[in-house]
Amino acid sequence: MSIFGLIEYKDASPEVRAVYDDIMAARKTDSINNFWKAIAHDPATLKRTWEDIKQIMAPGALDPLTKELIYVAVSVTNQCPYCIASHTASAQKKGMTDAMFKELMSVVGMANETNKMVTGYQVEIDAQFKK
Repeated sequence: MSIFGLIEYKDASPEVRAVYDDIMAARKTDSINNFWKAIAHDPATLKRTWEDIKQIMAPGALDPLTKELIYVAVSVTNQCPYCIASHTASAQKKGMTDAMFKELMSVVGMANETNKMVTGYQVEIDAQFKK
């Protein structure tokens, strides 16, 4: 359970409902995820976070599936079960296959393993890697 509970649409202020409406329109859904309901206790944070996510996750130099895969990878590394579930579902909707997920987890695991070794060994960065 969220620390402050969840703000359902019917109980939301007009300011929060406006953000909820935009989320539902953008995502072509009639429901709001618990993440948004939890942070709606601070309408300014809700609005800012939604605006930032809309902008950052929109198509750009990286396609939407690649962005979702990165989000899953970071969520696994940060150990956020909610974000893993949410962005795995979103990546699947954007075309992620089971094989892609398995390979992604292999890359995440290897990156975390070697990152920790580099940190532990305090490996100096090679000159050719510096600009």
